Amino acid sequence: MGNLPKKWKRALWGAAVAAVIAGAAAALLLRAAPVETQAAAEGVVPVRVTGPGTVEARIPVTLSARITATVAKLNADQGDAVKQGQVLAVLDDRELGAKRDAAATARETVARNVAAAKAAVAKAEAELELARVKFRRDQELLRAAYISQSAMDASAAALRSAEANLDSARAALAARESEVRGVAHEARYAETVVSHTRISAPMDGIVVERLAEVGSTVVPGTPLFRLVDPATVWVAARIDESVVGRVSVGQAAEIRLRTGETLPGRVARIARQSDAATRELEVNVAFESPPAHFVIDQEATVAVLAGEERGVVVPASALVENAGKRGVLVVADARARFRPVETGAADGGRVIVRKGVAAGDLVVVRPAGVKPGARARPASG
Repeated sequence: MGNLPKKWKRALWGAAVAAVIAGAAAALLLRAAPVETQAAAEGVVPVRVTGPGTVEARIPVTLSARITATVAKLNADQGDAVKQGQVLAVLDDRELGAKRDAAATARETVARNVAAAKAAVAKAEAELELARVKFRRDQELLRAAYISQSAMDASAAALRSAEANLDSARAALAARESEVRGVAHEARYAETVVSHTRISAPMDGIVVERLAEVGSTVVPGTPLFRLVDPATVWVAARIDESVVGRVSVGQAAEIRLRTGETLPGRVARIARQSDAATRELEVNVAFESPPAHFVIDQEATVAVLAGEERGVVVPASALVENAGKRGVLVVADARARFRPVETGAADGGRVIVRKGVAAGDLVVVRPAGVKPGARARPASG
């Protein structure tokens, strides 16, 4: 090289330095750990408003005793499907039955008394008509001087007596008829009370709780059964005030029960009263079709499908915490560099990044074990 011109020497030296630098860079790249990456890209993610809740019934029915009696028979148990009008329980009706029979007997007695009073009225009417005829005849006889004034006075007194007897008979009939109405009320009341010994289902439903046993004594208000209509079962979810504005009646939803079963639903009702302590509102989500096996007060999670958000999408698994900040690791210049991000909608597998990442950035899919600033390169294949 000693005989080469200077400009050639400088060119050769420059090429040599560049080769060394390239070799060093290649060596560093080879020493960088391969990590799985994915390019951030524009996309759309459904907006899901989630909240915990419990399974409830829109129309719960509690069947209670209306009289004091002993439970004689139970025809249903927890979990049984019942039909409207089906007798679920029978209470002891012996004493009440005796009162009903006594009321029926009294009804027959007053009916006979009414018949006798009507006969008395008919007799009094006939006697009054006879007294009137005699009074008119005696008046003619008195004018013809065939009878004395005293006989005429006796005929007038007999007429007044017949009139009084008719009034008395009619009053007695009215009293007997009033007794009929009173006894009829008593008989109907007795029948009604006896009917309270038969506890029937007011609707088709499922018995979710039985609260009495045969032989136990119940009083008015004692609950015996609790029923629900499966078609009215829904989830009472608690949604934070900050996001409940995105929810509206009719939106589709997913209901995940504690059992792991996921069922489709729809928003049926949104409360207008917030909880002052938790700042949450109740949102009722109805099942599209009643679950085959539901449990009242079972825990559930609701995800309401409240539209969608468009933006830069990265895998949800890429999110990591670093120094109290949420972000992702982006491979750039052969290093895993931490970038704080602001996230948006997420659907479990993907998440919208509103700030911090641009489309095309290589995001570390599984950042566990990768330290920010460490050498890294995208894994091949």
